[in-house]
Amino acid sequence: MTTIDQAPTSFAVHIPDAVLEPEPLDPAQIVSGDPQVTGKVLWESADGKQLRGIWQITPGVVTDTEANELFVVVSGRATVAVEGGATLEIGPGDACVLREGDRTTWTVHETLRKAYHITL
Repeated sequence: MTTIDQAPTSFAVHIPDAVLEPEPLDPAQIVSGDPQVTGKVLWESADGKQLRGIWQITPGVVTDTEANELFVVVSGRATVAVEGGATLEIGPGDACVLREGDRTTWTVHETLRKAYHITL
């Protein structure tokens, strides 16, 4: 992940236009399609346990094991199936909370971009 240089002041980023860097997926995570992931860490706590940033994935199906995360979808659409739990239909304007250890399957229908806060 790429981190924006930490400015000594607060800042704003226009999420839809932010330039993101490639974040290659582990091939074992790809269930189908050719999903591509990009992202940018905007802020990281001094202890490295909290991250705030932007993340994007193109259509396809992938699996993941989640951290504690709150995110808001800016654009795109996906179905996130939580193993042993809910199936979440998410799109623009939706806020989602995932718990550490959740095993998920993401079916990305339209390129999805989100702003997130993760606690490790």
